[in-house]
Amino acid sequence: MLLTLFLALVFCVAITMMLIAAVAFVQDKRLFSSAPKEALALLVERDQEVFYGARKIGWTMIVMSALMILLTGVISIWDGFRNDFTFWQFFVRFVLIFTIYKIYDMICFDYFLLCKYRFFQHFTPEVAPVYNNRKYGYNIISQLLKLLVIFPAASALAAWICTLFQ
Repeated sequence: MLLTLFLALVFCVAITMMLIAAVAFVQDKRLFSSAPKEALALLVERDQEVFYGARKIGWTMIVMSALMILLTGVISIWDGFRNDFTFWQFFVRFVLIFTIYKIYDMICFDYFLLCKYRFFQHFTPEVAPVYNNRKYGYNIISQLLKLLVIFPAASALAAWICTLFQ
């Protein structure tokens, strides 16, 4: 259980690092695909870097984040194989990691960074009208769908696949 909580923490750190890299350093419009359509329409292409080397730093952070996410999955599966996990043990591990991540995403990214501290609006001020006067993030229905349906289903599928290889 401690390993699962640690892996969930690593997953959250990796996603945070990826978000900061994309928003603050790389600033490429293609990396904002999860933003609302209204915000995407207002985003402007930024040809100039925030400072010299910012994009290199950002892309390095994104690659490191992706590796951290991949290793989270590899370690969680490898440890499950090593400890002869059942379907339910794999399922609980995967669903816990995804649930902790999604709750973290909803609280930290959507509420604090987007609405309270206006982190995204600082780096992309043109999208501020879309997010102003919001008490919570833009996509609560999508977030709850992922939390309650998609992530449990993906966890069940991954747990089933893992049990096939034991």
